[in-house]
Amino acid sequence: VQLQASGGGLVQAGGSLRLSCAASGRTFWNNAMGWFRQAPGKEREFVATINWRGGNTNHADSVKGRFTISRDNAKNTLYLQMHSLKPEDTAVYYCAAARGASLATTAREYTYWGQGTLVTVSS
Repeated sequence: VQLQASGGGLVQAGGSLRLSCAASGRTFWNNAMGWFRQAPGKEREFVATINWRGGNTNHADSVKGRFTISRDNAKNTLYLQMHSLKPEDTAVYYCAAARGASLATTAREYTYWGQGTLVTVSS
């Protein structure tokens, strides 16, 4: 089972990026999915989560209104659309699959993790 995150890169403040997370080895149609991030010298923090069907989402206050999580179960892929990026969004972003089907906001609720993709926002 593998989660492959991609789409990171260097962007100027105010810019946009879309992260993707492709799953292989099994499907996660019945699992909630999420994005976390870890900035240098800081702990991993929750960014966003989406339930198994994609009808419910939850975003961290720090990204609410700027980031949007979505999923395409037919493609077994998770997305994170990021707008109005700020330097404080600089981090390695990780996608993850939860054990359950409902929204999951803590790392301990997740079983599978991707390798991370680096997002760097310059001021």
